[in-house]
Amino acid sequence: MLHRQQAETFPTERLPLVAVPPSGGARPLYAVGEGGLGAWLAVLDGPTREWVQGNGFRAERHRVLVLPAADGGIGGAVLGLGPTAAANAISPWWFAGLTEKLPNGTYVLSTPLPLLAREACALGFALGRYRFERYRKATGAQREVHLVWPEGVDQDRTRRFVMADALARDLVNTPAEDLCPAALAAVVAGIARDHGATFRQWVGDELLTENCHAIHAVGRAAVVAPRLAELRWGSAGPLVTLVGKGVCFDTGGLDLKTTSGMALMKKDMGGAAMALALASLVMGAGLPLRLRVLLPLVENAIGSKAFRPGDVLHTRKGLTVEVTNTDAEGRLVLADALALADEERPDLLIDLATLTGAARVALGPDLPAVFASDRQLAAAAVAAGEAMHDPLWELPLWHGYDDELASRVADLANTSASGFAGAILGALFLQRFVASTTPWLHVDLYAWNPRDRPGRPAGGDAQAVRALFHLLEQRFGAQ
Repeated sequence: MLHRQQAETFPTERLPLVAVPPSGGARPLYAVGEGGLGAWLAVLDGPTREWVQGNGFRAERHRVLVLPAADGGIGGAVLGLGPTAAANAISPWWFAGLTEKLPNGTYVLSTPLPLLAREACALGFALGRYRFERYRKATGAQREVHLVWPEGVDQDRTRRFVMADALARDLVNTPAEDLCPAALAAVVAGIARDHGATFRQWVGDELLTENCHAIHAVGRAAVVAPRLAELRWGSAGPLVTLVGKGVCFDTGGLDLKTTSGMALMKKDMGGAAMALALASLVMGAGLPLRLRVLLPLVENAIGSKAFRPGDVLHTRKGLTVEVTNTDAEGRLVLADALALADEERPDLLIDLATLTGAARVALGPDLPAVFASDRQLAAAAVAAGEAMHDPLWELPLWHGYDDELASRVADLANTSASGFAGAILGALFLQRFVASTTPWLHVDLYAWNPRDRPGRPAGGDAQAVRALFHLLEQRFGAQ
């Protein structure tokens, strides 16, 4: 059905973790680093030790070795953690391949690890179950690999992380035919309903009445009308506002992308997906704050109503913008949404966007770039990413490049004639629509995993979500 108006639900798979072992018991799962290999081998019985050594197991990271039982069956398994590291350096992704590498059955973590490492084990084991199979017929029997919850792990918190991760990845993986602006707005409405939040949207020409001309211009050529979706939650506490770029598909507009450049553009709503995943964590955890989410939802299409190079757009902020490239549309829709958010003077304003290829050239697909209105805020975000194994990397808001956005006919241009510093220039453009007194964080992310890795099949990736949630916990979590 062309441009389905109703979004299907995005169910999270049943977690592969169980509260108690089955009646037949659970097999031991050992997690051993290279530095602890000798001590672990010393406590094994002779035949098992010979099996481990005969198979050349050296506790290499991600290496899994199935261990034999005395009766010839499966006695358990051991996972290599690689070079010895501190407990807070053990990543959930080291455990993410277990659901695919272990034989069917239930396992129990049998290595005495610190709580941080046990938390990483549970989260990684669960994240490793993710598969996007909405459009595939089931093939063969489903794998049944489970882990008993490690002692002391906060099960509700882990579940929320896994559900948020699956939500973000499912949204990014869904093609634009089934996740047009109307369908994505329906997802927002459903999440609002689930958490007792309020939802509203401005659709089509209502954007003009709301003085969001840039959002309207970018999306007006598409079959499904552009819109601005809003979610509000909480009645007391500091105000945190999330803005997410929701370009459901980006052709590049009249400055048309190449075939290869357009191939992944269903993911250009990745910022909106991350904002929704982060919002679900905030609401699910009941953080003591007020939350506002603003998502400009458009498709940058080609048609008789398409905006053009050379057009001058009026924005909610009152600034005029010369369109020098229609393929730099994300910053245009974010400009109106950021200006609207800023009018309320939130205690923290965060925007997330698949904004520039330049950030990927600089940092690669795994490392979102973060820009902030002050260095302490940026440092806190980076530290939160390190703590949650959800990395961020600061790039500078270098105002020496401000004049690159100058225009002869408008207050500013949406791109620079230079090919340099694209990620910085994108951030500088957005900063024009945020007041200097507003604490502001801009995250330029990829939202995509380009290759298969343990727990992370090629496709949509959840980035910055756990990091930013931890940042909000630290800043606003205390009652």
